[in-house]
Amino acid sequence: MKFQDVLVSREHMFSVGFEQDSGRFYVSIPVSNGMVDYEEYYEVDRATFDLFKRDPDAALRFVMRCRKRELDELLIVQPGTNRGTAI
Repeated sequence: MKFQDVLVSREHMFSVGFEQDSGRFYVSIPVSNGMVDYEEYYEVDRATFDLFKRDPDAALRFVMRCRKRELDELLIVQPGTNRGTAI
């Protein structure tokens, strides 16, 4: 998978982009499990992608829900047994 960020919010620690092979859109957040830092990618539809790209503040509620693991059904890559926590 080739994830391509098109918007990065350093202030709120998330990015918005698309996966190049499948064309799916995502919001990603950084996580850490004590051994490695990595990103979790949550799939969004085109309209949501366009909104978040145009208005990053509109993504904040979605990002907070991802950090609380409330939207795990949208994960593009399922986490392993040693899943990290949001940074």
